[in-house]
Amino acid sequence: QVQLVESGGGLVQAGGSLRLSCAASGRSFSSYSMGWFRQAPGKEREFVAAVTWSGGTTYYSDSVKGRFTISRDNAKNMVYLQMNSLKPEDTAVYYCAAEPGVVSGRWTYWGQGTQVTVSS
Repeated sequence: QVQLVESGGGLVQAGGSLRLSCAASGRSFSSYSMGWFRQAPGKEREFVAAVTWSGGTTYYSDSVKGRFTISRDNAKNMVYLQMNSLKPEDTAVYYCAAEPGVVSGRWTYWGQGTQVTVSS
């Protein structure tokens, strides 16, 4: 069982930056791959980024590649999403997710989400 709590969302102007954090509790955090997803009003939830359990491999959606960076600190049970060059279309509720083992789309645990609003 893994519990996830996101923080760091807020209101930012286009071109600005935000850093989201996800605090994980539970056993064997380092054995889980971690991901970030987002859901904008009226749209389906979409994949943003993921990182393997070791932190050695990262994945990004095309829409954020080059602007967002996912990282993790297994010693602190934390996952981060550094978001730079933010655009109004990045506005959404951002969710942290965890799945056991490798990144395969079997996201098992979810946080409650944090709102990110980018003004133009």
